[in-house]
Amino acid sequence: MIDENGSQLGVLSKQEALKAAHEAGLDLVEVSPEANPPVAKIIDWGKYNYQRTKQLQKNKRKTKTSELRQMRFGLKISDHDISVKLKKVNSFLLDGDKVRLCIMYRGRELAHKEIGYKLLDKLLVQLQDQAATDQQPVFAGRQLSVVIRSSSQHAKSKNP
Repeated sequence: MIDENGSQLGVLSKQEALKAAHEAGLDLVEVSPEANPPVAKIIDWGKYNYQRTKQLQKNKRKTKTSELRQMRFGLKISDHDISVKLKKVNSFLLDGDKVRLCIMYRGRELAHKEIGYKLLDKLLVQLQDQAATDQQPVFAGRQLSVVIRSSSQHAKSKNP
């Protein structure tokens, strides 16, 4: 048995423990039921539960979730459109997210797969200072994709 100040009261019967808690005007909570004998503590349950909930919320805020974002490119994309999309990719990387770059093939473009690889190399060269490849280029179906992540260790946390 542990009282509200944290000092041990020794081994008490259930009735004695409930009486001590009632006299203190607090609640009796079984802290460790597996112990022999079980450990109980006199606490204000409302305050204890509130503090525990706040601590769990604080821990949840500190965990950083990394998302996988995707940016799609066509084979006939202009240089200006590439620069606009790469700015967005940079913002994703600064947020700490991984980014999948997808080169989409339409119609007869599948006959010229090498054009997609050249475009992907061009993108990776422009991103080489900000990103590192996390997964090698994969050709599946009608798209060529690669996963990149931020190469800098000081990516901003998503949760302020």
